[in-house]
Parts: sequence; structure tokens; C-alpha cells
Amino acid sequence: MDDMYGSDVLATGWRDRGAKQVPQVAAEADLVVEVADDGFCGAVTRVQAGNVELEDRRGRRRLFPLGGGFLIDGAPVRLISPSTPAQGRRRTASGSFAVADQRARVALPSRILVEGKHDAELVEKVWGADLRVEGVAVEFLQGIDLLDDLLAAEPPTATRRYGVLVDHLVPGSKETRVAEAIARGPHGRHLRIVGHPFVDVWQCVTPRALGIAKWPEIPRGTDWKTGICRALGWPYEAPGDTGRAWQYILSKVTTYRDLEPALLGRVEELIDFVTAPAE
Repeated sequence: MDDMYGSDVLATGWRDRGAKQVPQVAAEADLVVEVADDGFCGAVTRVQAGNVELEDRRGRRRLFPLGGGFLIDGAPVRLISPSTPAQGRRRTASGSFAVADQRARVALPSRILVEGKHDAELVEKVWGADLRVEGVAVEFLQGIDLLDDLLAAEPPTATRRYGVLVDHLVPGSKETRVAEAIARGPHGRHLRIVGHPFVDVWQCVTPRALGIAKWPEIPRGTDWKTGICRALGWPYEAPGDTGRAWQYILSKVTTYRDLEPALLGRVEELIDFVTAPAE
């Protein structure tokens, strides 16, 4: 007859024999977990001094002690401090899984067009790694008014698509009227124009990333960038002040979480459009 208790009732660990073991999981960046006690769900942003910081989809961050009390896909886990980054789990700034040892592809004929230098720098900082893997170049137009000239000189085709990102694409704006006219024209089939609702790409960076409550409202008739610098107490009178302000703003962007969703979805849409197989 089998002895269900084992031959040595005083052996170490007899109480745990047969109990279900809770797996240990390294608290790596971007791992999504749920807190069993209160249902808070978020992605790991950092591990420090025996605690793990989680950020939910609304940008709220909370600290919890490492150990038990967490769920992944409804199953209990124990979070432990990661010793080394797990191979194959590193993510790019856009949130995509990084491709190991991937050289940049030769640029495709298709491309993404943005209105200005600041837009191009922001897209490069967050999506640059993904775009190099896909072989997609980003160019800036110095204003959507110049898009017609570019299309006339180099018309898009089924194998050379253009995705265009526009500032202040809201009903009734000049940008919307121009975009709608171009989309109705002969190049509309191989062209996609999308945009965000903000006056300038600066506002696509979340106030939280900059440590401010909100972006200031600038009166109509005032140069917007100058007004922003003045309202935030930044230098604005000398040549180059607004450029230095932008470099400061850009330095605060380290991941897609530092950008507004209204921009994130549009850039992802353009990448999908210009990399889709030719019909």
C-alpha cells in the first residue's frame, strides 16, 4: 500500500508536498501584470530597491513590493528582480520587439512625409528602429502647401506609396481642406494623409513627460512656439531659443508612452500603409 504522506513525516517541506508551485517571473520592462488584491493592471516601468513600478493605460504609476500577489493572464506569479535582460524580449521605443542583429534595409521607394524638422525628429526617435528594419525613409516637407509640388514631380504608385502626417488636422482647418483636395485628386489611391489634432507636434508630447500640468493656451495672433516658451518661463527672445526648447522637449521622450495616443495610432497607420504589399 502506498504511503500518501511519505516515509519520513518529519522531512523538510512536508507541508508543501503536492502543493501547486507559483512560478517566478522576472519583472522586465513592459511586462503587463495585474495586482491580485485591488485589480490594478499595468506594465513594468522600473524595478528599484525591492519594488516594482507599474504604469496603467491612463499613465498612472504605482509601486508594489516584489514577490507574490501578482497575476499574469489570471494566473498567480511571483515577481522577481531581473538579473539580466531576457534575450528576445528587448523592445524599441515604439513598443515593438527589437529585431536582433538586423541591419537596416535599403530604403524602399515608399516613404513617410511629415510637415517639418521637429516632426521628423520625433518620429525618428520613437519609430526609427522599426523604420530602418522596414526600409522606410522619413522626409519633411516644410509645410503641407508643398505637397502638391512633390506629387507632381514624383507621383506615387502602387510600388511607391506616400504616407503623410499633418499637424492640426481638424474639421475646418486649412490643413484639412488641403488634405481633402489632394486625396480627391489623381494621386489619392496611392497616398494616405492622416494627422493629429494639435496645433504643433510639440503638443504630441504628453504634459506628464515634461512635468507640467498641461500645455498653455496661446492667444490667436501670437507666434505659437514663442508663446509656449514665454508661458512656461523658457527663454524665447534670442535666435535659436525655440529650437533649444524643442531639443529639451525631445530629450524627455524616451518611449511611446511619452506621446499622445492621437499621434501614436496615426504613425502606426502610415507605417502599415507604406509597407503593405503592392496590390
